[in-house]
Amino acid sequence: MNAAPLSVLFLCTGNSARSILGEALINHPLIGRGRFRGYSAGSHPAGAPNPYALALLAEQGIAIEGLRSKSWDEFSGPAAPKLDFVFTVCDSAASEACPYWPGQPVTAHWGLPDPAALPDTDPAAKRRAFLDTFVALRRRIELLANLPLASLQGLALQRQLDEIGRA
Repeated sequence: MNAAPLSVLFLCTGNSARSILGEALINHPLIGRGRFRGYSAGSHPAGAPNPYALALLAEQGIAIEGLRSKSWDEFSGPAAPKLDFVFTVCDSAASEACPYWPGQPVTAHWGLPDPAALPDTDPAAKRRAFLDTFVALRRRIELLANLPLASLQGLALQRQLDEIGRA
């Protein structure tokens, strides 16, 4: 019998681009391989996923149904899912005082530049920036999915996750 999927929360300030991409990628059966249940949230949610993020996910054949911009408060209360991992994907969220996460998850910073911050005056450049972020997150999630998580604990696991964040 397979173990229950591990819960992963991707955090960013606006929860409209990088964290949304992380959630969708890790939930894709060929990437997260059913080993994970991904979520995303932001400290100051933008209110909706970025249209460039949704378009890119759809182009890549990754489900976008149910993706929404949400506050990290949804994941800090007693009704929140028990989290196994929390990854910050932007520098500002990494430096903020985070809420208490139920389950004492392992945390790591997987910072990436914000493609949503680029002006809309050059749509091609903005699409390239989103694709670069998508590729980097996909690679990191694939590395995570390939870790022998059952045999890694404590500092060894933390070192591996930190190393993935530098990949």
